[in-house]
Amino acid sequence: MSKTVFITGATAGFGKAMAERYAAEGWQLIVSGRREDRLEELKAELAPTAVHTVCFDVRDREATQAAIAAIPPQFADIDVLVNNAGLALGMEPVHKCDLDEWDCMIDTNIKGLLYVTRTVVEGMVERGRGHIVNLGSVAGTYPYPGGNTYGATKAFVKQFSLNMRADLLGTPVRVTNIEPGLCESEFSVVRFRGDASMAEQVYKGMQPIVPEDIAEIIYWVTTLPPHVNINALEVMPVDQAFSPFAINRS
Repeated sequence: MSKTVFITGATAGFGKAMAERYAAEGWQLIVSGRREDRLEELKAELAPTAVHTVCFDVRDREATQAAIAAIPPQFADIDVLVNNAGLALGMEPVHKCDLDEWDCMIDTNIKGLLYVTRTVVEGMVERGRGHIVNLGSVAGTYPYPGGNTYGATKAFVKQFSLNMRADLLGTPVRVTNIEPGLCESEFSVVRFRGDASMAEQVYKGMQPIVPEDIAEIIYWVTTLPPHVNINALEVMPVDQAFSPFAINRS
């Protein structure tokens, strides 16, 4: 029987690359997102792979629970959940940020992840198998100007992943936090509110990682022997490293 992977935020970037990677290995997929047309395009692209699409916003708890409860029996025994849905908005300093954008990041990156996880993890424990992969970020460990709330949401993901491991000790359910650095995808376009030229500047003169790199890492992590758990995996492009201490000398 084929294994089942559930990928949130699957219509672009990391999520789409993951869907393609798992489909290539014969897994059946549940893919979710807010754009139904893109979900249907992805389903057609992945044919003849068995794909179930669910269109909902992870920020809506009731819609999330209803969509997951309605998953057909063929797909209901989820082996791997990848909490990929997330975003960053803006690079303004903390005293100039938009509170609505802060709410959106908190509701998506934290609350949305919680809603999906809580709805799926209980079944994994009951079935005695499962793996939850959370998409964190190096921003959850290393601060940078303009990273304020986004970095804080990813610090939450980092700690929540560790706390889940503590709670699930004694069950076969695995938990992994993947923490990417600079990766070229729609992420920066969204961050700069659709300004593609601004997004391009982020990667100018360097070679970023790409969604296919992250998809390969996640596939590897989730296909290791079942007694092995990768707690966290931090990945950066070779052209990125840690900044020295910032000092104001004015």
